[in-house]
Amino acid sequence: MSDSKRRKPPLVADRRYSSGTKPKPKKRAAPKKKTAAKTRRKPARRTARKTRGGIVGLFQRLFRWVFRLIWGFTWRVGLVAGLLIALAVGYVYTTLPEPSALLDGRARGSVTVLDRDGRVFAWRGDQFGGAITADTVSPYLKNAVVATEDKRFYRHFGVSPRGVASAVSINLREGRGPLSGHGGSTITQQTAKLLCLGVPYDPKEWESEAAYESDCRQGSLWRKAKEAIYALAMEAKYTKDEVLTIYLNRAFLGAGARGFEAASQRYFGKSAAEVDPAEAAMLAGLLVAPTRYAPTNNLKRSQERARLIVGLMENQGYLTAAQANDARNNPARLSEAAAARAGGYFADWIMSELPGFFGGNTTEDVIIRSTLDPRIQRSAEEAMQFVFQEKVREGSKAQAAIIVMSADGAVRAMVGGRETRVNGAFNRATQAKRQTGSSFKPFVYATALELGYSPLDTVVDEPYCMSIPGSGQWCPKNYTNKHYGRVSLTRALKDSLNVPAVKVSEISGRDKVRLVASEFGIDNELADGPALALGASESTLLEMTGAYAGILNGGSSVTPYGMEKLTLLGDSESLIDNTGGIGERVIRTEAAQQLIWMMEKVVSEGSGKRARLPDRQAAGKTGTTQAARDAWFIGFTADYVTGVWMGYDDNTPLSGVTGGGLPAEIWRETMIRVNEGIEPKPLPMAQPVQPTRVAEPKRQKKRSGGGLGKAVDKLLKDIFGGNR
Repeated sequence: MSDSKRRKPPLVADRRYSSGTKPKPKKRAAPKKKTAAKTRRKPARRTARKTRGGIVGLFQRLFRWVFRLIWGFTWRVGLVAGLLIALAVGYVYTTLPEPSALLDGRARGSVTVLDRDGRVFAWRGDQFGGAITADTVSPYLKNAVVATEDKRFYRHFGVSPRGVASAVSINLREGRGPLSGHGGSTITQQTAKLLCLGVPYDPKEWESEAAYESDCRQGSLWRKAKEAIYALAMEAKYTKDEVLTIYLNRAFLGAGARGFEAASQRYFGKSAAEVDPAEAAMLAGLLVAPTRYAPTNNLKRSQERARLIVGLMENQGYLTAAQANDARNNPARLSEAAAARAGGYFADWIMSELPGFFGGNTTEDVIIRSTLDPRIQRSAEEAMQFVFQEKVREGSKAQAAIIVMSADGAVRAMVGGRETRVNGAFNRATQAKRQTGSSFKPFVYATALELGYSPLDTVVDEPYCMSIPGSGQWCPKNYTNKHYGRVSLTRALKDSLNVPAVKVSEISGRDKVRLVASEFGIDNELADGPALALGASESTLLEMTGAYAGILNGGSSVTPYGMEKLTLLGDSESLIDNTGGIGERVIRTEAAQQLIWMMEKVVSEGSGKRARLPDRQAAGKTGTTQAARDAWFIGFTADYVTGVWMGYDDNTPLSGVTGGGLPAEIWRETMIRVNEGIEPKPLPMAQPVQPTRVAEPKRQKKRSGGGLGKAVDKLLKDIFGGNR
């Protein structure tokens, strides 16, 4: 490279030239070039930044625009929605009454049935029990309800978003829809539902109260929204304890109990203010499923549910460890009346006898003092269970019914079937009309005795036929298919002979037999033909037992009754007193006492020997209908009359059972228990003395010897022209 092209650095001496000398232009060009180069590079960097900023900025500006659009839409919609919700809450707020007006929301009243000693044994209708408040109720119960249903009750504003989210999560996790199953409802929301969002029950609009309540329990999204608005209004209107008070009084807790006071009385026989932790936990456990966890349905299941509630109360600090352990080790148990659940058939019968406005359709709370004796009721139930367990083949579908009453018609016990702990079941003691068989025969002989015949008069037991217009010949036969010649009326009844009974009925007059039976209380239509004497007519066990009570009391009719007094809750004045009891005289006292003497022989010597009691006299009569479709034993001691019926609901014949068999044994087991502790008394009977003077059946004239047998022979001669 030439020297001219090589650029040498300036010497130090060159810098010392005078200041007036200007540097050559070439010496300044280098910096200018550097400046120019810098100037050219800067615009390039700015362009790159503008390019990058343009793309990112575009997205940023788009995002900001979309966000502003959404935010603007959202807050406006939210504002409108908030205003609408506020208006809705405000409107509902203005419609809410005072809390005290919402405590008892029942559309109908209740009927409480007391036994003869004044103790509650049955409830019907919707039981309220009286108002309670969050302050007066047991603190254990208050805490149990909060711990179980809504542990954040005192912290939320009526709706719990956290609770709803948790419930939706659980529902989805368990494979259900988001609103199916757990609802996440607060106590306030549940109270709103119990109030049916302020819509009262109107019988004109709803098919039934059940349909109304079903509609109130709907779980649709729209319903949930309205429920939330109502809950917010309640929170604004009422204090937390007022909301809880409404809830405690309105909740349904099984067995017809509305509110915790009614439930506590129903299950434990005490006020809700007195329940202990174990009882409080059991009551709170009913809220999730009242029927399933009702202790009267399954005590063990209810106790297991209560253990879970005790655990929640302990975890949330409402119970100490010692209190929780004590509640687990000593679970709640039912009161004696609730555990027994005795007298369900009796209570149903009482309800059926009441006027509708005091019974099933009552809007008042009715108190009934009844004639039921719980000791006698238990005796009858135990006797039936004993005989069926010990003497009836396993799996048998045979049914039975028992009635025990006093001689004045006061019903002391009623069992309408083998299943004793029932409500609303078919009552075979009062509703089943069955042929009475030979249990009807005492009314045949009562008629004869009233006409003047003696228990010692005789009648001939022999082959006997009658011509029935339109039916031809009818020939009654004895159960043994044998005949015993001339027998007394006493023996004819004792051994339940059919031919003598028909003859006595014919000589006495069927119309008179029907009259005596109907006046004794057998109100059903009685047979017209001669089979009347053999019990071809139908009757209920209640009627038949009442008719036998008329024999025991000396011959006066009896109207069976179970109610002694009816009052309204809080009133002392009786609105209805018993409408039963002893009525008009049917036969003479002497005739009744002679009939009792004859019926005592049935038990001590005749077809009813299996009913004999070890320590006292008893009288009665067996009854077995054609093909053994019905078997009866009805009898009495000096204190009580008891009737027993046995058969199949579908009229299937009994296998090897007669009235003197299993029914007599059920009767005996019942009466042994009923008379326990009662001093034996003699029956009010009169033994006949000979000679007897018998009046003519129709003309009431006295006749000389020969008795009833001679009269029957004369009748046969008149009918058959002397051929027998």
